[in-house]
Amino acid sequence: MFRYRLFLVVVFAITCAAATVAGPPNIVFVLFDDLGWSQPGCFPPDSKLRTPHLDKLANEGMRFTDAHSASAVCTPTRYGVLTGRYPWRIGQFGVLTTYSPPIIPASRPTVASLLKQQGYATACVGKWHLGLNWVDANKQPSEPPMGSQFTGGPIDLGFDYFCGFTHARNIQTILEQNRVVAHVKAVENQPLMIDKALTWLKSRDGSQPFFLYFPMCPPHTPVVPSDEYVGKSGAKDVVGKDTKYGDWVFQGDAMLGQIMQTLDELGVADRTLLIAASDNGAEGRSYAPLRASKRSIYEGGHRVPLVARWPGQVEAGSEWNHTVCLNDLMATAAELTAATLPEDAGEDSFSFARALRGETTEPTRPSTIHQSMAGDLAVRRGNWKLVLHKNGKRELFDLANDLSEQSSRLADEPQVADELAAMMQQAIDRGRTTPGAGQPAEHQLWWSVK
Repeated sequence: MFRYRLFLVVVFAITCAAATVAGPPNIVFVLFDDLGWSQPGCFPPDSKLRTPHLDKLANEGMRFTDAHSASAVCTPTRYGVLTGRYPWRIGQFGVLTTYSPPIIPASRPTVASLLKQQGYATACVGKWHLGLNWVDANKQPSEPPMGSQFTGGPIDLGFDYFCGFTHARNIQTILEQNRVVAHVKAVENQPLMIDKALTWLKSRDGSQPFFLYFPMCPPHTPVVPSDEYVGKSGAKDVVGKDTKYGDWVFQGDAMLGQIMQTLDELGVADRTLLIAASDNGAEGRSYAPLRASKRSIYEGGHRVPLVARWPGQVEAGSEWNHTVCLNDLMATAAELTAATLPEDAGEDSFSFARALRGETTEPTRPSTIHQSMAGDLAVRRGNWKLVLHKNGKRELFDLANDLSEQSSRLADEPQVADELAAMMQQAIDRGRTTPGAGQPAEHQLWWSVK
């Protein structure tokens, strides 16, 4: 009888453990700033920039070779990440400043509010860059003074905890929850941010799943690596006059490594979907075969490195070669947690959960729409990409044979161009690209096929 009872206890424990692993995962989303598609070593093997932890993550998970940010610059991409919606729908093409008002209303669901409703603990640590409503808006010094309060920030959009900074040009001002709590030297910011993120992770007691959004500063300016990283990347001679740039990239990668190590130490790595990506292309640095860099409508502006690890669910060393967008975080999180997205949420977000699990070889999204800082648009379907410049010029590229976007096929394939233009117009008219009820337009775009 004792052995039978012991057997039942063991079976029950194994069943509970399996259920825990198979349940909704913790989600950690690490966002590099201005890390180009060709910069990490896990993408071009001949990269001279050192990213050992990102490379390790790719070896242990899935590497996405055709991933894209919602925009070729910071602010609109972050809007897409958190809302699952194209930023051109609100007319957001440029970047915000310290005192810009919020561009995400409290009424709009975010990845954080969605997961919070599913019982997740949620935190945002790092660069916000989505606007804030400062209580004393009439006074706007270059650095908001200690104690200054704001609304419309992360804690009003589903995050339980926030510590960060408005944007890179005001990296010295530290915000926590809804107020300014410190002013630091620029070089002190990122060590503080990773310390806050790790402290928050270590405070989890295992009673609920968690979502950590960690938008770091590297390799965006200011290039201010800590002393412990200066000269350690071995990349001093590959970045021109900016001799510390490689060390700054190396420090950003090290912060990813600290998160990976903490997940291991807490024993939750196997229950955590860890995604690392960049918000757009590299600043002022183009890398063959991609054309152009940050801000551009060409591939160098918005094709980004993206890797994902979820032990036991994502095959180690695997690749996904179909197009995905950072907007897809919301729909992916919804599918993994069995949440239902409202009709007015995630209008341009397609889940890649089945791709992660190796359950499909088919594309997870029918099209992807890109935008430049200048207001140019492009629509992508399969290997075809139609570029719609704001000045009226159009170009059509076959990326399978011309990833460098050197030869427009517009004259040769007018039907393809017409089909893509019609697809773009439908996306405008319906207010969404996902299935569901059409949504009202918030912004009148300059472009129309009509």
